[in-house]
Amino acid sequence: MIKNMKKIKDWGLGLNTPLLIAGPCSAETQEQVVETGREIAKHGKAQVFRAGIWKPRTRPGSFEGIGEEGLKWMNEVKKETGMLLTTEVATTEHVELALKHGIDILWIGARTTVNPFSVQDIADALKGVNIPVMVKNPINPDIALWIGAMERLANSGIDRVAAIHRGFSSFEKSPFRNAPMWEMGIELKTQFPNLDIICDPSHIAGTRELIPYVSQKALDLDMAGLMIETHITPSVAWSDAKQQVTPDRLNELYNALTFRTASSDNVEFGSKLEALRAEIDRLDDQIFHTMATRMNVAQQIGEFKKKNSVTILQVGRWEEIINKRIALGKAMGLDEDFVKKSLELIHQESIRRQNNVMNEKTEMAGK
Repeated sequence: MIKNMKKIKDWGLGLNTPLLIAGPCSAETQEQVVETGREIAKHGKAQVFRAGIWKPRTRPGSFEGIGEEGLKWMNEVKKETGMLLTTEVATTEHVELALKHGIDILWIGARTTVNPFSVQDIADALKGVNIPVMVKNPINPDIALWIGAMERLANSGIDRVAAIHRGFSSFEKSPFRNAPMWEMGIELKTQFPNLDIICDPSHIAGTRELIPYVSQKALDLDMAGLMIETHITPSVAWSDAKQQVTPDRLNELYNALTFRTASSDNVEFGSKLEALRAEIDRLDDQIFHTMATRMNVAQQIGEFKKKNSVTILQVGRWEEIINKRIALGKAMGLDEDFVKKSLELIHQESIRRQNNVMNEKTEMAGK
């Protein structure tokens, strides 16, 4: 069903891609919402105005949204600027109020996507109402949950759906608030080529300084647009102040972005690209041939260890490999983190193979 989703340009709303969605994290006051919308529209870049009306906060006591009154303020923005409106919904009541006040596009947030029951309630509430819905990835990197949420909407007859990539929670130290894990978006696009993915660089970055970098990366990965939190005075915002930009700054960073296409009509480009891709294919074949040879050697080592009653894991040897290969990788211009993660995957497979060798003895003894 997701494979048949309409692309944003075919939603019938006059939208083009790459799409820019902008507006405050939260609707706070009438003046803040209207003035922010007015200043965003002045630059003519954003097609859709966003504002959080209901805010699912991590802990109680934080600002949890202005409620229905904020929807009226958003409509003032639409009336004055012509921008379409979008807001997050997490319950059937939110859906009913958003539809009542003429919101053009809904989105389901990360904290809702993780709960299939909540998503199903929203999908049921939208039966017979074919409004576009955008679905943020779940907080944790679970692509099945992300796909499942969109499938539930599709089963309710909604054929105008887009995904929003907002990064994933991670315990690893990172300059980002939410780890980009771009491979998740790439996998989603690989499975569903017709599905448009919007990037939310504000939630990935966590700080306004990183928003331009994340935005460019998203566009270079052929994402269909950006949702950037924008506030007339970010420093005094009631929520997520650090990751919001002013309308003027939004215009500056948008103008500085490089927009590329997925293909080119240049014959020379096509010919050269095919040659380079053929070289990549040849090198990939070589890599996997070498990898298979390495695993065969690892298996032989496992058999030798088994005969001599030696444990599989040799911590000293592993540390030696890590240190030497990272140094080699650096000398060859490879990223240290890439080298380390690659070695860890190779090591895990080597241990798995050696463990199979060790278990063969036990299985044979039991026969």
